[in-house]
Amino acid sequence: MGADKVQYIIAMTVYIGAVIAIGFNYAKRASESTDNYLIGGRSLGPWVTAMAAEASDMSGWLLMGLPGVAYWCGLGEAFWTAIGLFIGTYLNWLIVAKRLRTYSHVAGDAITIPDFLSNRFKENKKIILTIAALFILVFFSVYAASCFVTVGKLFSTLFNTNYKLMMVLGALFVVLYTFIGGFLAESASDFMQGIVMFIALSLVLIVGVTKAGGISEVFENAKQIPGFLDFFGVAQPQVLDGIQQVSEAGNPLFEAATKYGPLVIISTLSWGLGYFGMPHVLLKFMAIENPNDLKTSRRIAIIWCGVSLFAAVFIGIIGRVLYPNALLTKSSSEGIFVLMSSNFFLPLIAGIIMAGILAATISSSDSYLLIAASAFSKNIYHGIIKKDASDKQVLYMSRVTLILISIIAMIIAMDENSVIFTVVSFAWAGFGATFGPIILFSLFWKRVTRAGAIAGMLSGGVTVFVWNLLIRPLGGYFDIYELFPAFVISCLVIVIVSLCTLPPSQEIQEEFEQVKNYKY
Repeated sequence: MGADKVQYIIAMTVYIGAVIAIGFNYAKRASESTDNYLIGGRSLGPWVTAMAAEASDMSGWLLMGLPGVAYWCGLGEAFWTAIGLFIGTYLNWLIVAKRLRTYSHVAGDAITIPDFLSNRFKENKKIILTIAALFILVFFSVYAASCFVTVGKLFSTLFNTNYKLMMVLGALFVVLYTFIGGFLAESASDFMQGIVMFIALSLVLIVGVTKAGGISEVFENAKQIPGFLDFFGVAQPQVLDGIQQVSEAGNPLFEAATKYGPLVIISTLSWGLGYFGMPHVLLKFMAIENPNDLKTSRRIAIIWCGVSLFAAVFIGIIGRVLYPNALLTKSSSEGIFVLMSSNFFLPLIAGIIMAGILAATISSSDSYLLIAASAFSKNIYHGIIKKDASDKQVLYMSRVTLILISIIAMIIAMDENSVIFTVVSFAWAGFGATFGPIILFSLFWKRVTRAGAIAGMLSGGVTVFVWNLLIRPLGGYFDIYELFPAFVISCLVIVIVSLCTLPPSQEIQEEFEQVKNYKY
């Protein structure tokens, strides 16, 4: 093994050791109760809330998936996706965060999203709770798999080793410290990981611009590629069997660029709609100790989000200018951040910077695994199967479920040709369409009914599958991101079914008014 790789290992080992130390630090408190293990006893401060929400949200796709999109097909798709995410982030913090924190506390002190929705509609038969928990189990298994793919790609690229082995080792590490420390460990490490991600993106961007000869040189070279810097178009690599072709002079070949129509732009911007239904972000809102601190958290989160998204997109652009023919498949293009980091910096520094990818992956996968585990243990096992289960039994079941979900996610992640951006986009649509509309209606419309909630969740979640697998492949006007039509359909169904059924009970309406007028 070369000296460079030894330094990479040293840097990442130190980082991993710090994360494990955080896990053990919170192990005792996590084991005291399911409330501590799953939501940290609602004890988060404003900085930890902000950084943990954003770090767990962005995941490894921010450092690999999004730069990969920009590297492969230029500014258009990456830019509109980033804009949609930024707007969605801001609106989620502005209109959802405080109301959800209040409502989840008033509605039976709910500590999971399925709990909140079930309590909101005063369920006796736990249909909403069951549907919500099952969708969380399905989509978070896919989401966790995308994180494990990121870890596998990172380590197999760095050390030129077997992808599957590296993926499994990385997954086992994530499972270990989440198993031990629960939500508090996850949130504390996410705070640290958010800082690492921010610094890593900023450093690679700044050095990349310098290496490329300045901003003007970057744009001058990038605009030679048809459609590469077009806000309303997409560059089209000329591929054969999935591999971009290269000219005799060594230049990557591109076909004529395709145009972005208004419908495609709306579709891409609709990534922002997903935020209203992301359990791992919503749970951070519910876990803050003082709801009045959410304004501070919002400001921190928006600055972090804006800078990080901008850096990620332009790292991909700069990477294509500096290394035009280094990554010739759509899957491999997601390694541009790794390539730039390893070439720009001394190995020890590069190792620390690339720990940013590990940080992004850990900060997301631990959230996904923990919430998926709680969906079964707290909502299905305790809520339906064994209602008299003790707190210790629920805690034990949470950890068992976490391991089982991790195994499923590892099986899904075995395909090393998986494109992280594609895997994440499907799970993101699933959560956005299943939970986003009903969260908004539950918080802001008193007339929404339990039947409307059930119909809306089912129609949104099912539409994601149907649109992605059956309708979108038809192309043309149907080739839009499945989140947009699924979100719209879910909203329409919620309104129509709610208006066609009896109004909510007086108790539900009074609780809604109590939340609306709640004073701290």
